[in-house]
Amino acid sequence: MTTEKKFTTMNQLHNLLHDALIATGHVENCALIRRNDAAIRASSSGLTLTTGEITSLIEAFRQPSHTREKGVELGGQRYSCVRADKFSIYAKTESSGLILVRSSTFILLATYSSEMYPSVCVEAVEKLADYFREKGK
Repeated sequence: MTTEKKFTTMNQLHNLLHDALIATGHVENCALIRRNDAAIRASSSGLTLTTGEITSLIEAFRQPSHTREKGVELGGQRYSCVRADKFSIYAKTESSGLILVRSSTFILLATYSSEMYPSVCVEAVEKLADYFREKGK
């Protein structure tokens, strides 16, 4: 893939994340992670993920029962798990939450804060994941 085409694709994915998630006003930060190589394909400007965190998020889908027990850690924050299955993981703290949804190619990550509605965040992320599934991604 040429540098120009790679940049265009990343820019399109970034715009998609913004339009589908951030623009709802109920997603604080988000990222699109490619599952096969743990590469961040796009992310919101306020989110940084370490290689260890990305690996841990991918692993969370491999053992949902373990994820339900132990929760999910991101940015030094431990989130208690509300739901974990092979497609979706929802986790929360006292003042924020984390949504992870898997498609065949990607993991969508979104966070929300206490001023936001978790249900709107979940709906937006699940809807975008459905779009990727329809496209075979």
